[in-house]
This record gives sequence, C-alpha cells and structure tokens, in this order.
Amino acid sequence: MRKLIILKFGGSSVANPGKIKRVAKRVFEYRSKNFDVVVVVSALGDTTDELVSLAGEINLNPSEREMDMLLSTGEQISVSLLAMALHKLGSEAVSLTGAQVGIVTDKRHTNARILRIDCRRINRHLERGSIVIVAGFQGVTAQDEITTLGRGGSDLTAVALAKALNAQLCEIYTDVDGVFTADPRIVKDARKLKFINYDEMLEMASLGAQVLQVRSIEVAKKFHVPIHVRSSFKKKNGTFITRAFSDLRRLKIKEVGKMEDVLIRGITLNKTEAKITVCNVPDRPGVAARIFTHLSSADINVDMIVQNVSHTRQTDISFTVPKGALSKALKIARKVAGSIGASEVLSDEDIARVSIVGVGMKSHPGVAAKMFEALAKEKINIEMISTSEISICCIINKKFATRAVRTLHSKFKLNKSGSHKLLKR
Repeated sequence: MRKLIILKFGGSSVANPGKIKRVAKRVFEYRSKNFDVVVVVSALGDTTDELVSLAGEINLNPSEREMDMLLSTGEQISVSLLAMALHKLGSEAVSLTGAQVGIVTDKRHTNARILRIDCRRINRHLERGSIVIVAGFQGVTAQDEITTLGRGGSDLTAVALAKALNAQLCEIYTDVDGVFTADPRIVKDARKLKFINYDEMLEMASLGAQVLQVRSIEVAKKFHVPIHVRSSFKKKNGTFITRAFSDLRRLKIKEVGKMEDVLIRGITLNKTEAKITVCNVPDRPGVAARIFTHLSSADINVDMIVQNVSHTRQTDISFTVPKGALSKALKIARKVAGSIGASEVLSDEDIARVSIVGVGMKSHPGVAAKMFEALAKEKINIEMISTSEISICCIINKKFATRAVRTLHSKFKLNKSGSHKLLKR
C-alpha cells in the first residue's frame, strides 16, 4: 500500500514569496520520506477579497459565472508559484487547476457541489514521481464551465481528494496551532484540543468556529477521512479530527487522551447573523409554512426559529438569517406578513450567537442550567435559545459577545486539561 498524504495550505501560509518557499521546503520533506504528495493551495493572502473588491468597482451586481471566472485565478497563481519553488529545490512538481484535475461539479456558480473526481491524471503524475499541486476552491461542470466551491472551498478540495485518492491522512495547514476550546484571540488561556471527533467539529464549525469549512467536515465524516489541523509555521502536532481513537492507532499516532465523560469541548461565537421577528402572526395551521417556504424558495438559509403563542391566539415568530441575506429576507417576510394578516416585521443586526459544544452533554443533565446561570450572573440577557444533542446556543446582544465567551469558558473550566469533564453541581 502506497503512502499518500494530502497537504492543504491556506492563503496566510502562502501570502508572500518567503512563505511560499517555506511551504515548498515542508512539502519537499514529505517527499523525501517517500510519501506520494498531493498539495492543495488557496489563493495568496487576501487575493480573493481583493478580487471581490475589484469586481465591485466594475459592477456592483456581477454575474455569478463571471465571478467564478475571476476568483478561480487566485489559486492558479498560488499553485504555479509553489511548483516553481519546488523545482528550485530539485523536486519534480506539476501544478493543475481544478478542471485539469477532473473535479466535476454541479452548475451552482459560487457555491458548487462536487459530483465526482477523475483521479487518472493525478495518478499518472504520482507514478512518475511528481508532487501534484492542485488549485483549491474550484472545479468544472460537465459543460466545461468553471465553478467555485464557496468560501473555504480549498478545505473541501483537500478532503474530497483525500477520499478519492484513498490517502492516509489529510493535513490542513493554517496560521493557528489547531482547534481550540475557544477563539484564542478572545480567550487567552484557551486550550488546544489534541483530538476531536467529526460530530463535535462539525457542530463547532457550523456555529462559528472558523478553522475549517463546514462542508469539508461533512465529507470527512461521511467517508471517514482523518484530518490533522496544524500550524504552517511549527512542526508540532495540532488537532486530529477522526471518528475515534482506533483511527489514531491506525495512523500510528499515540493516543492523545481519553474521551470518556468529556462534557464540553468548546465555546463558539458567531457575529454574522441577524434576527427577524414577524409580529402578531395569526395562530392557524400553515401560516409558518408560508413564511419559511417563501424564504427557502429564495435560497435564504434560516437557522434558529422561536415561536411564542399568546392567550390572544396571536404569535410572534423570530428567526435568524445570515447578515448578507437580511435585506432580501426582510423584503420577503414583509410581503408574506401582509398576505397572512400579521403586523410589523422587525430586524436586529446587533446580535451574536454564543454556543457550547460537546457530545457528552446529551447524557448529563444540568448543562443548560449552568450556561444560563453563568450568563445571568453577568447580566447578559438571552433573546433566543436552541439546543441539539451536542450543543446549546443562545442569541444575545452583540456588545456582550466577548464577555459571554470568556464567562462560559471559565464556568466550564476549559482552560484546564481534563477539567472539561462532568463538573460537580
């Protein structure tokens, strides 16, 4: 069985020529250890943001097809420069676009889904001893139209290639040391997790942790692709994302602790949502369905939903949407509100979602009470609540966001190894 590894480097890791050369040396080290290596690279630094800004100067409402044509160029610069750096080190290397690799997607421009990957070209280059460098974030439709995979899509490219090529491991290199119990920029004593399972990582990513793209974790979980998130600038291990310790043993990685009785794994914060409230909605069957069907038809992602029925048989329905979709969602909500006999529609952009995540919490009572008690002690009002088997989320005023994260991190003692287990009540 050949030793194949997928290495993915984010934009901050290849932001300038010096960093590209450093990445090349790191890739070359793996090849020197007789690994077959496929590298996935993002666009340099802030290139994608700069291209988006450039498009805005030309046309405030550009077509999604042309945006894909534009944004896909960023990664093409990265892969070619990295190939040049590896050539200088004396290594055989070839750069390929998503289309050249054979990453076939659906027709959904700017947020395409991968349908299949034709690995024949990659395998031919690997058999010749070349390092294959793939432009992340992009693919091509069956009609040869260039597509992109959404923000953070290079993570998805790497994980999908790891599955398609049956790689031993997918390493995601970034500017942080791994996955932490909270954002270390907010909580100075946040602790790096040595291991986290797919469910917990998926929940943390969907609730605001910005380490990995959510869709990449979904693919990793579905096909059992082990991921190692680690620093581009340090040699030490980061965080392993797998099903269980059996995966770590298969990878010949020492067991990194015990998962039994682990309660809370991390605290996440999301400040990219807005709240909409439709007031005085008639309490009759089908009314809520009309509101959310119209929003769904417009491709607006609705997250938390709270409905309260009063004694007058009128109800207020509150829900959250991405801030970028607020204007569109408000227009739809107001139109539907008028047709169903509701009154005003309110919006609030000054909200934040703070969440606690951990598989162990589903079998231990009292976790929600501890969370609410901690926030109440800090006089932080909770506007909305949602729960799942592995998370509890609260919508609060954005001005309290940092204090809430620090308070909960301290309440559940996540700064101490092992103290995130079941706490005495």
